[in-house]
Amino acid sequence: MFQTARSTKVFQDVVAQIEEAILSGRIPAGETLPSERELKAMFGVSRPTLREALRVLEEKGLIEIRLGTGGGPVVRRPDARRVAESLGLLIRSQRVALEHLAEFREGIEGRVAAQAALRRSASDVARLRELLAQARSCLEAGPGRREEFLEADKRIHLAIADATGNPIYQSVLASVHENIHRYYERFLSMAAPELRENYEDLEALVAAVAAGDAEAARRIAAGHVTRFNARMQARAASAGRTRRPRTGRPKARTRAALPARRLEEPRP
Repeated sequence: MFQTARSTKVFQDVVAQIEEAILSGRIPAGETLPSERELKAMFGVSRPTLREALRVLEEKGLIEIRLGTGGGPVVRRPDARRVAESLGLLIRSQRVALEHLAEFREGIEGRVAAQAALRRSASDVARLRELLAQARSCLEAGPGRREEFLEADKRIHLAIADATGNPIYQSVLASVHENIHRYYERFLSMAAPELRENYEDLEALVAAVAAGDAEAARRIAAGHVTRFNARMQARAASAGRTRRPRTGRPKARTRAALPARRLEEPRP
């Protein structure tokens, strides 16, 4: 099944061989890899090298190390979850600029909405209308239910991704919308007028998807991202302008500026 690992890069070679065997289907999901003793003999490596390779494969989500009798490294079915988790970490670290996030969302969310309009089922439309009704209820209750409104907003976007039937769209959009609230909290007030405008965009988007109008769905989704991101960028710029400048250390007073000390006569 495996070849002796090349001595120049033993660790990477062990990972690469097992990874290829899993991804090519030679080792199907649910099957347990050979025992540690057998793998050591196959690869011609030490126990620490093999265990490090297995640790990396587990981090990649390709295997699961099960303990106890009958345990060992069990092959997992690859999915898009790991990619989504990495994207989520990148967004949560806020190392993605607002304009970069907007550029990505304008393209991807517009395309996702268009695909959803072409592929939606009756159950997808029913689900979207149910979530839209929840968003409307939160809107009519006032800003006190802002967080519930934003949750309904997120679920509408995820339901649109689900309607495409594309697991990559579903995973990526889930990662974006699970973590983008950090940007909302810093740069978007979401007062009553903004909540209403957001709702009207959602209403138009759901109507376009339900009607199967792919171009309208794409335009509405992309336009929504563009407008709200412009507001966040303006608020971020304003916060930057009004931030108090950092002050340096106070200058040391010169000798002339120091108060004169009264000289006392020496005591006899």
